[in-house]
Amino acid sequence: MHSDNSKIKEIFKQLSFSEKQIKIIESVFHKVNFKKGDIILKADEKVDYQYYILEGCLRTYYIDKHGKEHTVQFGIKDWWISDYTAFFSTTNALMNIEVIQDATAYRISREDKEFLYAQIPEIETFFRIKLESAFAAFQKRILSNLSETATERYLNFIKKYPNIEKSIKNYHIASYLGITTESLSRIRKDLAKQ
Repeated sequence: MHSDNSKIKEIFKQLSFSEKQIKIIESVFHKVNFKKGDIILKADEKVDYQYYILEGCLRTYYIDKHGKEHTVQFGIKDWWISDYTAFFSTTNALMNIEVIQDATAYRISREDKEFLYAQIPEIETFFRIKLESAFAAFQKRILSNLSETATERYLNFIKKYPNIEKSIKNYHIASYLGITTESLSRIRKDLAKQ
């Protein structure tokens, strides 16, 4: 990270570190720039990294046996993204990660995270809390998909991702909501009438 203390502070909000700890963190976080359209992970590849998104937008998606894409997550500023099933279990990817807006991210490998945990225990606590929050969010999303109407899911989407709706493709949004682009257009038309 080349002595970029402000980025460390941005990534690890509410934590403070000694100069020695900052150097350790800088040694394992690597800045990467991506262009719109880049595929940074493909299904069946080894999952080497987890990414902290500094700017831009990425999406994680799954392609089913019929070739249909299912968007699982959008990753925006200050979010983390990876194929977590594969990252944590050291298996090959089930999902793909695509850059849908030019992005800057910091990546860290599983091994380097383990190294950080041993060197700076506060970081392990930080990631545990992030993981708990992400698990709760995924559980809420599953319940939403099971129990809410498409319109309710769309309204929750624009509340959760208020700044990206205008800059991503309709089929990505529809895929995330589990509906067709035609249904998405109909929902928007109906909401505009209200």
